[in-house]
Amino acid sequence: MFTGIVTDIGTIEAASEQGDLRVRIACGYDTTTIDLGASIACSGVCLTVVDKGPGWFAVDVSRETVSRTAQGQWTEGRRLNLERALKVGDELGGHIVTGHVDGIGEVVEVREEGGSHRVTIAAGPEIAPYVAAKGSITVDGVSLTVNSVEDVAGGVRFGLNIIPHTAQVTTFADLQQGQAVNLEIDVLARYLKRMEQLNFTR
Repeated sequence: MFTGIVTDIGTIEAASEQGDLRVRIACGYDTTTIDLGASIACSGVCLTVVDKGPGWFAVDVSRETVSRTAQGQWTEGRRLNLERALKVGDELGGHIVTGHVDGIGEVVEVREEGGSHRVTIAAGPEIAPYVAAKGSITVDGVSLTVNSVEDVAGGVRFGLNIIPHTAQVTTFADLQQGQAVNLEIDVLARYLKRMEQLNFTR
């Protein structure tokens, strides 16, 4: 369980095939406090720590995970938004995040708006029913509030406001048009959709 509040930016130092993809990530965490088997969200993907050393940890990324996450994410030099698992008593500053990617979005526009950046993301029909203005969504592991929603042919477009602080402490300072991003819908929206489906079948 996570909150979508990024606590570090990691960089992939190495990625090698060892059955699954073994990825070594440099980080600023005190890795002596990270247990083997611990969960860390890596740009919105919950992964298990399988090895570690001073200033780095390693995870195994299955082919299934590679196929369902943003293209190019697991390459050397790629920066990742990191968040360690929520502990009982931690502040829930964002919203409840599971670290399971529901779909891939594409950045269609990034423009300055005041001191912030207005970002528009396009997503497919599997995401569209769960996106609502003023609702929550997780983009590359970051908890964000949806500012606007537009239903379009083949899916949805939604707008986000990235304030300077968020850009500074996440990888969003590098966000570019055409970039693929991991999306996780709000868990509450998922349950509401399920309840709606059950009501229709009765």
